[in-house]
Amino acid sequence: QVMLTESGGGSVQTGGSLRLSCLVSGSAYGSNFIGWFRQTPTDEREGVAAISNAAKQILYADSVKGRFTISRDKAKNTLYLEMRALKPEDTAVYYCAATQIFVLDLLDSTNYSYWGQGTQVTVSS
Repeated sequence: QVMLTESGGGSVQTGGSLRLSCLVSGSAYGSNFIGWFRQTPTDEREGVAAISNAAKQILYADSVKGRFTISRDKAKNTLYLEMRALKPEDTAVYYCAATQIFVLDLLDSTNYSYWGQGTQVTVSS
């Protein structure tokens, strides 16, 4: 069974920083694309950032460009999301996800098959 486990969420004030981690086990670590998505109780799932297995392709949502950085440490089987200059609108449950197929839209959640349980990020002002 493929397992993805997020951690690092929490509560911060506007302008603060957090680093999310996703421990990847099973075949998901060798997936073609892995990424971060976020969702609130009323909003649709939003792609935040995604990266290819070889780290040659990286895509960010316009809303987080210049503030968030996605990276992958294959030796530690861990995916990271460094979040800086956080805003209240960044508040959401953040999920890591993986797909074993090649996709054209890296931030389309319907392209991903494996999901973690999510970690809550709350930004207050």
